[in-house]
Amino acid sequence: MAFHIRDPETDALVRQLAEKTRLGITETVKLAAAEALAAREKAREEKLANMRAISDRMARVPRTGLKADKAFFDSLNDD
Repeated sequence: MAFHIRDPETDALVRQLAEKTRLGITETVKLAAAEALAAREKAREEKLANMRAISDRMARVPRTGLKADKAFFDSLNDD
């Protein structure tokens, strides 16, 4: 299914990329979309890996058995 790029700036960017990559317009759009999706997926995986590392580190912290109830939080504000 065809679509039209109505924004002149976007059209110019696609044509500039097509010229630099020596590809047709369709292949250029396909390449740009594939690269954008891959970059998003890579960023997502990196964030998940960081979250897992933090979660693993927190899981290794020994439990104190103390409860963080209202009295505990109130004591943090006492002078």
